[in-house]
Amino acid sequence: MIFMEIKDTLRQKLREPGKYAQAILRWRRFSFGDAPLIFGNAKAKSGSHLLLQVLNGFTKIIPYAYTVADPVRTIEKSGRRRTTDEIVADLRNQPRHAIGWGYVDATAENAAVLCHPERVNYFIYRDPRDVLVSQVFFATDMHKEHGMHAYYNSLPDFHSRLKVAITGIDQGDLQMGGVNKRYADVFAWLDQPHVMCIRFEDLINNRDETLLAMLDEVEKTGYKIPTPRDKALEILIEAINPKKSHTFRSGKTGGWVSHFSEENKALFKEISGDLLEKLGYEENGNW
Repeated sequence: MIFMEIKDTLRQKLREPGKYAQAILRWRRFSFGDAPLIFGNAKAKSGSHLLLQVLNGFTKIIPYAYTVADPVRTIEKSGRRRTTDEIVADLRNQPRHAIGWGYVDATAENAAVLCHPERVNYFIYRDPRDVLVSQVFFATDMHKEHGMHAYYNSLPDFHSRLKVAITGIDQGDLQMGGVNKRYADVFAWLDQPHVMCIRFEDLINNRDETLLAMLDEVEKTGYKIPTPRDKALEILIEAINPKKSHTFRSGKTGGWVSHFSEENKALFKEISGDLLEKLGYEENGNW
């Protein structure tokens, strides 16, 4: 056990120096930092690892050394909410030679660091109904350390768990906002300049157009991507493989239809109001 922990620690410490060495060989240069800073941000369970695969592909078409291994988190795996100063420090300390990523809210402090015309920011979000289904499966079956794991498993079935995911819970140490509260920060990013907001569904169903738009976002800073556009698109397409994500369950869109009962639908509509219309997933409440 101790040997494995030491091995994992060494692997983590050597990962980025190793990636830097590979980048030196790939790009035939010893220093990086000409390209604009890129930060990939995500709503949890909304395609962050799909976005990360694209960012990893960027390191093969733009001279970045690597994508940073660990995300900037708002909430630690232990469940502790990190302070504003901790998050801002992480954002400020992103190395110029690397692409950053994470799960950060659209606070004024975070936006002050990220949202500038010389920087590139992507924010990926997903149909809230699919997010809820994914979150319930993830917390129940895949992540035993998740704060909701024990509680979800104490409930009799999936639909009772989904009900809690929709309404939220406030019971002692169990604190989780309802669907509307959890999407408040999404709207803040949608309204933020210098942030390209990407729907997970577009990255799946309109892949090429979305990837090309992401490349355009880089060049809006005035930087010219050195890789020809057709070759760059080919490399990014090859980089995408949802099944390589350790949290992969389903790379499909609209999977919520198979999991929402009529009771779940009614409750979601009651709690969320016009959330889906605001996000562009439905034209009205008749779904």
